[in-house]
Amino acid sequence: MIAWLRPGDPFPPLDTAMADPNGLLAAGLELHPARLLDAYRQGIFPWFSDGEPVLWWSPAPRMVLFTDELRVTRSLAKTLAHRRYSITVDTDFPRVMRECAAPTPARPSSWITDDIITAYTELHRMGHAHSVETRIDGELVGGLYGIMLGRMFFGESMFSRASDGSKLALVHLVRRLAAAGVPMIDCQMKTAHLASLGGREISRDAFVARLKPAVDAPAPAGLWNWRHDNEPSR
Repeated sequence: MIAWLRPGDPFPPLDTAMADPNGLLAAGLELHPARLLDAYRQGIFPWFSDGEPVLWWSPAPRMVLFTDELRVTRSLAKTLAHRRYSITVDTDFPRVMRECAAPTPARPSSWITDDIITAYTELHRMGHAHSVETRIDGELVGGLYGIMLGRMFFGESMFSRASDGSKLALVHLVRRLAAAGVPMIDCQMKTAHLASLGGREISRDAFVARLKPAVDAPAPAGLWNWRHDNEPSR
């Protein structure tokens, strides 16, 4: 039996999360900014479908990407060097969320509900949620979004409408984070896509031990004020 959170209730200890399904910790009805920020600071995130209460998770193990362990394949390196594209930041956050929520053949439905889009768009307005966008010839072809607290980035979702569209955004973000002294991205659950880019699983205890000093650290200045216009090398 998981905890039912009433307004103002604290989250239960992470070690009370279920093993099956992995990491299910609590349920409730709140999805406002204060509740979300409190969750992320403790290593908890929401994940639920339309018609369900808000479900809160803290899986063990935890998928992360250390910013100094990014893996760029030879083919992706060629794309980075030889393709004309632009990377922008926070220019169209709501659209990036909608694109991440759009159904695909491999994923006919999405957990990114209208309530999630509303809540995270408010976090974006408050300066906590950010998007990174890939554009080719001015067209949005990929991107990602997530939450930034201190020196910790919590990746939420990404999308791609062209080959390597999301990977280009991620590579540039990871390199910026590494240069700014941000050691780790929370990827939440294991996927083959993230593993191919260098993501790996660590224990919940190891994740939490790294989390607190990261979120309590001062945020890097200017991290979300840049643009990259890639011109193919000759």
